Amino acid sequence: MKIAVDAMGGDNAPREIVRGAIRASREYGLSLLLVGQEDRVRAELRGAEPVGADIEIVHASEVVEMSEVPVLALRKKRDSSIRVGLSLVREGKAASFVSAGNSGAVMAGGLIIMKKIRGVDRPAITATIPTPHGPVVLIDAGANVDCKPAHLLQFGYMGEAYARKILGIHRPRIGVVSIGEEELKGTDLTRDTGELFRRTGLRFIGNVEGRDFFAGKADVFVCDGFVGNVALKTMEGMAQALGQFLKNEIGKSTMARLGAMLAGGAIRGVKNKLDYEEYGGAPLLGVRGGIVICHGSSGERAIMNGIRAAGSLARFEVDEEIARSIASRGHIAGEAARL
Repeated sequence: MKIAVDAMGGDNAPREIVRGAIRASREYGLSLLLVGQEDRVRAELRGAEPVGADIEIVHASEVVEMSEVPVLALRKKRDSSIRVGLSLVREGKAASFVSAGNSGAVMAGGLIIMKKIRGVDRPAITATIPTPHGPVVLIDAGANVDCKPAHLLQFGYMGEAYARKILGIHRPRIGVVSIGEEELKGTDLTRDTGELFRRTGLRFIGNVEGRDFFAGKADVFVCDGFVGNVALKTMEGMAQALGQFLKNEIGKSTMARLGAMLAGGAIRGVKNKLDYEEYGGAPLLGVRGGIVICHGSSGERAIMNGIRAAGSLARFEVDEEIARSIASRGHIAGEAARL
């Protein structure tokens, strides 16, 4: 199994990408294909001394810049690292693709090059959120801002399969994000989606609210990409604010600083759990093969963990599990498409 990695994507490419790839190959035993401008990638490899890493270079002469229009860039730059990397997955030369580059281009390329899983209308971004009760899945985290009930139903199938295969949850609880737990609360979209879920046989628990993300109420939180992205960015901002609050309080007295020293291990543990680099990236589910989209500012550690996530998608055959899940409930999906 090989993982294709966009060596030219992100603010810190290719240096941090190459270093993250070396660590991932060594620590997780993965075979990697670094896709990008060969001379630059090779120079970074020499500087990092990749002893013990299983890495090949696949040359791609062009780079899709962050500011470019995704679809136009893919069409114009046919030898870009994003397009070449996605093509490696389509051709069976790689099992998954990882990029910290232009996320719109990666998503568009997933649709155009790798194609959708049968029964999926819109692929969705999945975010894994740490909570005191264990990780939970948020889907969609930003790929689709204008959705129909059929789309949210498909997100539920995808999130449920991901929670089972990757998080190891035997029968994940699914909730639709709304403004109240009562069935009549919310919008036409959330109410109609709830009606569909009740007929699937999935473990649907009804509406869930924003506060329920950290309360252990559900394992999969389903929403459109607008709501999901706002929720995710709010959580990220709150995590940063809490860290700053703690730092400010510790600096106010000697006793507080002493307490921080004694609790240093616990504080570092919490910080690591809230750090996006610990998870590496967000899988784009619903396409044939694996795609992991990393933050544009990703450093070595985030890239390493993004590659680890891509390896898990391939090892547990998440795309095939999604296809089986949707196919087994095709009659529900067909009825949903008419709404």
